[in-house]
Amino acid sequence: MNTLTFKMFEPALPEIVLLISTCAILLVDMFLRDSRRYLTYLLSIATLIVCACLSWQGVQAGGTEYAFNEMFVSDPMANLLKVFSYIAVGLTLVYARRYSYYRGMLGDTLGGEFYILALFSLLGQMIMISATNFLSLYLGLELMSLCLYALVALRRDSVASTEASMKYFILGALASGFLLYGISILYGVTGTLNLQEVMRAAMSPTGNRTGMVFGIVFLVAGLGFKLGAVPFHMWVPDVYQGSPTGVTLLLGGAPKLAAFAIFIRLLVEGLMPLAMDWQQMVMIMAVLSLAIGNLAAVAQTNIKRMLAYSTIAQMGFVLLAFTAGMVDDRTTLNFATNAYSSAMFYSIAYVTATLGTFGMVMLLSRAGFEAENLEDFKGLNQRSPWFAFIMLLLMFSLAGIPPMVGFYAKFAVLQAVIGSGQLGLAVFAVVASLIAAFYYLRVVKVMYFDKATDSAPLEVNFDMRIALSINGLAVLVIGLMPETLMIACVEAIKRTLAT
Repeated sequence: MNTLTFKMFEPALPEIVLLISTCAILLVDMFLRDSRRYLTYLLSIATLIVCACLSWQGVQAGGTEYAFNEMFVSDPMANLLKVFSYIAVGLTLVYARRYSYYRGMLGDTLGGEFYILALFSLLGQMIMISATNFLSLYLGLELMSLCLYALVALRRDSVASTEASMKYFILGALASGFLLYGISILYGVTGTLNLQEVMRAAMSPTGNRTGMVFGIVFLVAGLGFKLGAVPFHMWVPDVYQGSPTGVTLLLGGAPKLAAFAIFIRLLVEGLMPLAMDWQQMVMIMAVLSLAIGNLAAVAQTNIKRMLAYSTIAQMGFVLLAFTAGMVDDRTTLNFATNAYSSAMFYSIAYVTATLGTFGMVMLLSRAGFEAENLEDFKGLNQRSPWFAFIMLLLMFSLAGIPPMVGFYAKFAVLQAVIGSGQLGLAVFAVVASLIAAFYYLRVVKVMYFDKATDSAPLEVNFDMRIALSINGLAVLVIGLMPETLMIACVEAIKRTLAT
């Protein structure tokens, strides 16, 4: 490969390494005996580390490079989100290793499909994050979705998993249809699939504004499904509960970062001149998500369903920030940067806390037993004070209690919303957060003040013990010193929007 060819593909080097490595791991896994299948796990983790290092180099470089005829971009926002996506998937594999083994998902019958599908799903997310063209964005979205459909049904002997997979597949196909229909309308109106050219067409005074707004309606509907926002949320609780917990974390972790990225790519980079139109739709979704998500979560006794409704409400907060990017049909780079960087920070903070929360659910599960109900957390402090403390930190972060990172994330979003003059919306979000605090603190109450119903000692692998401890402490440390991450988000969004 000559220097010119390498330069052409260099922006997509992490994706190329991930693709080649995943194919190699698939071939290696075919010839592994069950007793040596841990090699698939180690190779997967090593691949993620290498890719994270490559993307981190892009973060430090801070430049913007295009590839594949400007269908793919490597910019600061993409590289930063990719680094956190690698971390999210890596932690998921660590947490799910023992859980999956006990449930026969990594045995002789299924081999290492869990790892392979997780890596291919991650590849789809990477393409989504860097897509600057409707075609590449849709290909990445479908690659991610098809892998997740298969992962949800990976436990083939479980009726709940099979039912969840069918629901997810049917509703996901419907949402993809909405998104594709919206893309086709915008292509018909603008005559291009390139997002930069769509932006120029939206800015043109002779453009077909009515047709573009009609296409945006279908785009927002499709994006709302991928984010799990109301009224496109019905799949979330059923799929979260029916899926194996390791797969649930693959659904609720890194894909949320990719969903944030396509919101930026489509609505901000491609359709910013029409922001006053799509912001109204996003605002309705945000308000409904906060209200329905939090109220429904209060009534749940199954912790996976509670966290599913919690996810809906948390995504409502992310959408709130998107309503603050433009006011009175005008915006500035600093104003938009403040709004969208707060949404990015919130997405990263939410994913960090969610990883640890589902990790704790998998920690308490064992062969023949699923720790899915609130009562399964009773007296956890008596069984393991350290892991009870870790779960307390995670619940406090999701609830937005200082000094956790979740508090600073909520504060940043509310600051952006108030700065845009939408005081009533900010007050509503605060009230919704107070409702959310009830069901998060209920978990803490059960762990510390209820008597343990299970006295079995916790069996924790060394790698999982270390990962969970770092994950839990991260929400505290980042909350105490949020400046570094917030500055990184601000710079990433500012440089991305400037180009």
